[in-house]
Parts: sequence; structure tokens; C-alpha cells
Amino acid sequence: MQRMIALLILLIPGFIAALGIKWMRDTVFGILHAPIPSLAIQFLLGLFCFLIGLSFIAGFIFHRDRKRNKVQPRFQKKRFDSK
Repeated sequence: MQRMIALLILLIPGFIAALGIKWMRDTVFGILHAPIPSLAIQFLLGLFCFLIGLSFIAGFIFHRDRKRNKVQPRFQKKRFDSK
């Protein structure tokens, strides 16, 4: 059940990143979508959507790997000794 929830959590940012890639690609080919007034704004919105989606997925994977101690020592959580 937890894997299914994790998959659903990752699908939404994945779709947002895919939409961003589509908007950037359409800008290169000169296709303007209705609610966006110019190609430059469409490209910037696409870049923003792509970066938000990618960073969420990367952060999710990094958090999961850090919790399972599967990252390099420099990325592991630092534990402070209480004296």
C-alpha cells in the first residue's frame, strides 16, 4: 500500500515536468497555447514546471535513500553527540 501511495505522489510532479518539457518543445516549433500570451513566457513557464517537477522527484528519491543509509557519507545526516 505504501508503494502505491509513493507512486501516486510521484506521478503528479512527473506530469508537471512532462508538461514543462512539452511547452518548451512547442516554443521551439513556434506553437503557442491559448492561455499564454507569448512564446517567451511559455518557454519560461515550461522551464519552471520542468524544474519544479524534477526537483520534487529528486528530493523524494534523495530523502528515501538518505533514510535507508544508501548515500555517500558526505550526504548522510550528521548526528550531534549530547554531552
